[in-house]
Amino acid sequence: MIRKTSWAALAVSLVILAASGCAVSRGQESVGAYVDDAGITTLVKSRFFEDKDVAGTSISVETLNGTVMLSGFAKSNLERNKAETIARAVRGVKMVKNEISVRP
Repeated sequence: MIRKTSWAALAVSLVILAASGCAVSRGQESVGAYVDDAGITTLVKSRFFEDKDVAGTSISVETLNGTVMLSGFAKSNLERNKAETIARAVRGVKMVKNEISVRP
């Protein structure tokens, strides 16, 4: 009897653990929103690497509900502004928060 109870408890624990692993993180409403945000982040980063004026390795991109947060370091105001322009041009971006610092 104890063995059956132990197995049942284990099964319930695994189901709860699996269900929580599928939960959407960062306060988003749906899995679709999370996937969209990941796609936006990927597109912004890839466009940074395609552009010769923006150092894609120095700028971090995070997206939450269509709002893109840029952080990191740029070599000039031109690079900082260009990164923001590139991010705004990506489909699905609702707003861009530019927190990039310019290093002389």
